[in-house]
Amino acid sequence: MTAGVTGDSPASSILDFTMKSIDGKDVPLSTYKGKVLLIVNVASRCGFTPQYAGLEALYRAYKEKGFVILGFPANNFLWQEPGSDAEIKKFCTETYDVTFDLFSKISVRGDDQDPLYKFIVSDPKFGGSVKWNFQKYLIDRNGVIVGKYASGVEPQSEDLTGAIEQALK
Repeated sequence: MTAGVTGDSPASSILDFTMKSIDGKDVPLSTYKGKVLLIVNVASRCGFTPQYAGLEALYRAYKEKGFVILGFPANNFLWQEPGSDAEIKKFCTETYDVTFDLFSKISVRGDDQDPLYKFIVSDPKFGGSVKWNFQKYLIDRNGVIVGKYASGVEPQSEDLTGAIEQALK
């Protein structure tokens, strides 16, 4: 299991989980309390893979205001993320100059779905199954999901940037 809930009680927010960074270090998501997050399941061999560039631009545009992107590589859709964590990190940094936070590869759906994504897809307002790579979830400063964006929504779309700006207020 790559994710865990901190403590013994069930998770009440995204911030209750601890995930492995792409470098294998435990990262309590509580360290992001007070930040606006965009959680994205990513893949290196997908038609949406060029969105890495847009995500990086989005991160650079808003990071000074308290915005963070958390990228979770997943191989759930047509085996479009077959690489190891080291290969994924190398691809992202060398091809797209990614500096936002990347995590260890997880499963975002199916029998081996990561607990973080079980929590996300169970959200009463923004839940439902993950449809494809590069589906995006906007999380407010308290760890609450405030938006869900399909894979086809470009990172720098007015819909998404407007919602980020609103969450950053």
